[in-house]
Amino acid sequence: MNTLPVIAAVDGSADSLRALDWAVDAARARGAALRVAHVRQYAAWGQTDVLVAGPPDTGEDPVLKDARDHLASRADAPPTDYLGLDGAPGAVLPELGADAGLLVLGSRGRGGFASLLLGSIGLAAARDAPCPVVVVPRPGREVPEGPVPPGSGPRVVVGLNVDSPDEATLTFAFEEAARRGARLQVLAAYPWPMQTWAAGQVVAPVIDETAVADDTRVLADGFLAPHRGRRPEVRAEPYVVPGDAAGQLVAASRDADLVVVGRHRRRLLAPARMLGSVTHAVLLHAAAPVAVVPPSPAEE
Repeated sequence: MNTLPVIAAVDGSADSLRALDWAVDAARARGAALRVAHVRQYAAWGQTDVLVAGPPDTGEDPVLKDARDHLASRADAPPTDYLGLDGAPGAVLPELGADAGLLVLGSRGRGGFASLLLGSIGLAAARDAPCPVVVVPRPGREVPEGPVPPGSGPRVVVGLNVDSPDEATLTFAFEEAARRGARLQVLAAYPWPMQTWAAGQVVAPVIDETAVADDTRVLADGFLAPHRGRRPEVRAEPYVVPGDAAGQLVAASRDADLVVVGRHRRRLLAPARMLGSVTHAVLLHAAAPVAVVPPSPAEE
């Protein structure tokens, strides 16, 4: 089995067991092995200058035991190994992604406040891991209705920024849609109403909205063309919509199998890894699992 494993992060919470179930299906679809990882918070957590990541623990880890018992009822589970580590989860889990095809975790773990929509470890993994990261939300999230019809059957949603498209994000979305036999809804949002500042006041733009929408559609079709050629079995449906991209993606997440977004690439004047405001908002509010794809080429 040459495919990189799918890693599921567990911590004993119900959220992590839901993520584990999602990871089982993802590993089977890829023909990959599954690795179940539990990172125990190291004892010296208060020492900011110390980062401990110990070797696999040969003793019985109750969290890994629960995960093993959980998977025992699934006859379709792929080949699975279990990894117990000591360290700071927000630092160790992203590092595990260097040897993974996918890192999967729940939206919240056992710590933190109950009102949090997304835990700090999920944010750190989505921001720092070198592989795509899937965050599985709690069920029952309410999202507003949007202009994109949900339709029937499996559906993958991907956000496309025509001003700065990323090939890795589109490639991942097409591959996921192909694995699932799903439609791919491509959302390309353009800002509207557009406003400019002149003579000390906000004035309406002179450009027509129809022209902006048409230009966005032409650009979107151009970016999708090579991916359609490589994946002709995927029915890619572009939707050009006005307004906030994050809000449109959250609305489209209703009953979707997966929402795919990209992570900001590093820039000369902003060298730190960043999620971006759209990706951050989608992670917080989407009703479907969200895949965050690191940019291409490799940042380093």
